[in-house]
Amino acid sequence: MENTQEIVRKKRALSCIQPTGIPTLGNYLGALRNWVDLQDELECFFAVADLHAITVRQEPAKLRQHTYEMFALLMAIGLDPEKSLLFVQSQVPTHTELSWLLSCNTQFGELSRMTQFKDKSQKHADNINLGLFAYPTLMAADILLYQPEFVPVGADQKQHCELTRDIATRFNGQYGQTFTVPEPYIMKTGARVRSLQEPTKKMSKSDENQNSFISLQDDKDTIIRKFKRAVTDSEACVRYAEGKDGINNLMEIYAAVTDKSLEAIEAEFAGRGYGDFKLAVGEAVAAELAPIQERFATLMKDKAQLDALMKVGAERAYLVSRRTVEKAKKRMGFLLTK
Repeated sequence: MENTQEIVRKKRALSCIQPTGIPTLGNYLGALRNWVDLQDELECFFAVADLHAITVRQEPAKLRQHTYEMFALLMAIGLDPEKSLLFVQSQVPTHTELSWLLSCNTQFGELSRMTQFKDKSQKHADNINLGLFAYPTLMAADILLYQPEFVPVGADQKQHCELTRDIATRFNGQYGQTFTVPEPYIMKTGARVRSLQEPTKKMSKSDENQNSFISLQDDKDTIIRKFKRAVTDSEACVRYAEGKDGINNLMEIYAAVTDKSLEAIEAEFAGRGYGDFKLAVGEAVAAELAPIQERFATLMKDKAQLDALMKVGAERAYLVSRRTVEKAKKRMGFLLTK
C-alpha cells in the first residue's frame, strides 16, 4: 500500500493594529512581542488597520507617515513577511465590501452596547460619526475574511471578539456555513505595564505627561531619564508587595526584558536603593529596544522597499479574502461575475 501523508495546515490567527503613532513599551511587552512567537505556532495574518484610524479625524500626511511607520515597526520587532502575511488594511478592498454585508446582519442594539463607542464618544464629542459607531462590524469583517480559528485578544478587545462570534454564528444560521467562528486566543501573560507617573493606570502614548510612558522610539538617554523620574515610594526597598504600585511596575518591566524572576530581582538589589534599580531598569529597556530601533531606521530609509512589501502582502491578502467574500455574496443571493 502506498504511504500517503496528509498535509495539515497550521491553524490561523489574525491581529490588527492601528497606525496612530509609535507604540509604547507597554504595547510591546504586553502584546507585540508575543506576536513574534506566535508566528511559529500558527499561520498568522497581521494588518495595519488604517481604516479604523479614521473614526477619529486624521491629518492625511500624518496618516500616511504613521502607516509606513507601523508597517516598518512590525517588521522591526520581528514579524517576518516570509512566515506571516503582513498587509495594510485599506489596500485590500474586500474588508470594506464584507463590512457592508455584515452591517446588514448586525443589530443596532449590539453596536450601541459597545463600551469603546461610549468611551470614544466622550473623548471626541465633536465627531461622533457613523464609522465610530459601526467600526466593530468592520473589525468583524477584518477577522472573518481570513477564516481564522483564533483571534489574539487583550482584555479591552474581548467584547469585540464576542460580537464577531455572534455575527458569524447568526450569518451561518441564516445563510448556511460560511464563516469559521473564531475563538479568543489568550496569549501567554505579557507584562502589564503601568504609567511611570501614575502606576495605577495603564501606560498610554496619549498621556499628556511625556514622562509617564516609554515610546519604542525613545533614545537611551530619554529612557533612563524617564525611569529616574518614575514614581516609587518612601520605603527605598526593592521588593514586590501590595501597595508598592510604582516599584511593582518597575520590577515587572525589568523581569520582562531580562527574563529574571521577581525573587531574583529582589535578591539582586537587596540593600541597594531605588536609584540603582531605576538606572538598571532604564539600561535594560534601552538594550531591549536598541536593535528594534536600528532595524526600524533602516527600513524607513527605503520607502520603495516598504511599498513593494505592502503590495505583495495586499495581493496575498486579497487572494485569500476574496474567496470568503464570494462565498458570502453567493449565500446571500448576489449574482457573481462569471
